[in-house]
Amino acid sequence: MPTPKKIAAVQEFRERLENSQIAIMSQYVGIDVGQVTELRKQLREAGVVYKVYKNTLAKRALDEIEAGAAAEMMDGPTAWAFCEDPVLPAKILKNFAKTAKMVTMSGGVLNGKVIDAAQVAALADLPSRDQLIAQVVGTIAAPLRNLVGTLNAVPRNLVSVLDQIKEKKEKEEASAA
Repeated sequence: MPTPKKIAAVQEFRERLENSQIAIMSQYVGIDVGQVTELRKQLREAGVVYKVYKNTLAKRALDEIEAGAAAEMMDGPTAWAFCEDPVLPAKILKNFAKTAKMVTMSGGVLNGKVIDAAQVAALADLPSRDQLIAQVVGTIAAPLRNLVGTLNAVPRNLVSVLDQIKEKKEKEEASAA
C-alpha cells in the first residue's frame, strides 16, 4: 500500500523529469561527505537540481512517462541531476569524476528519451550552450565584419590614390618651375 510520502516522491520525480531537458543518473558509492557536498555545491551553482530517489520510486515514475528502460541502468544508490541545459550537468559530473573516481554517470533521460552512459559522456564533450551560441553569432557576424572592412577600405584607398596624384602633380610643377 503506497504511503502519501511515496506518492509525493514519485510525483515530484515525474514532474522533474517532465520539466527538465535532461535528467542524468549517477552512482556515487564510496565518496565521502566532503566530496558529496562539493559536488552538490558545484551543481547547485550551475542551476542543476541533484537529488537521490529510491530506485523503486524512480522506476515507477519512469514507467509513468514511458522511459522505463532507464530503470535498468540504476544499480545501487542513484542520484539524479535535473537541468534545462543538456550539456552542463554532464560536464560537471564528468569533471568531478576525474577527482572522485567512484562517481559514474550511468545514463539518463534527454527530452523524454532514454540515453545510455556513452551518450551522456558524448554530451559532456560538447561545448556548453553559451559557447555554441557564441560560435553561431561569430559565424553570422564574420561576413558582416568583412563587409564593413571592405566598405571602409574604399574611401581609404580613394584618399590614398588622390594623395599620390597630388604628390605627382606637385613634383611635376616643381620640376617644371
